[in-house]
Amino acid sequence: MSQQPAAVPFTYTDVGATAGEFPPGYDHFQLRRRIGSGRDLFERAGEQIRAYRIQHGTGIFQYASTPTAEPGTDLTVRLGVGPFGITAPCRVVYVLDEPNRRGFAYGTLPGHPESGEELFAVEYDPADDTVNGLIAAFSRPGVWYVRLGGPIVRLLQRWFAHRYIATLRPR
Repeated sequence: MSQQPAAVPFTYTDVGATAGEFPPGYDHFQLRRRIGSGRDLFERAGEQIRAYRIQHGTGIFQYASTPTAEPGTDLTVRLGVGPFGITAPCRVVYVLDEPNRRGFAYGTLPGHPESGEELFAVEYDPADDTVNGLIAAFSRPGVWYVRLGGPIVRLLQRWFAHRYIATLRPR
């Protein structure tokens, strides 16, 4: 796991915590789902995650400062339809490039409606050849309207996590 400091500060203090124990004071979320089997699928899915396929596949990708996720990459996602949308700036905190885990985590920057971090990864289990998609996050409201949305916002996050993993399944 590699990490690099950046100029604009994150909106939370627990930077990198998706790599270990999630900090208290946040909503915690983790979804792990089987997407198939085989080392080839694992390798392809890992490359696709690093190239923002999850964000592209769900229609929220807007911008990234690098073609693949690297520590310090700034990216922006946008939620909404037409003029009714929320732009959410993030920065890649770390990249996973392990023999059986690939992916990256990004953290929120000023202007993001939430405060926290999200991990997008794929895992390979050599014991049974299984490939799983993994989305894990800790977050809390960063603006009043997310606080007001409460449980609805959490349901949307979980709905998006299922959609993220679906983008990795072979077609």
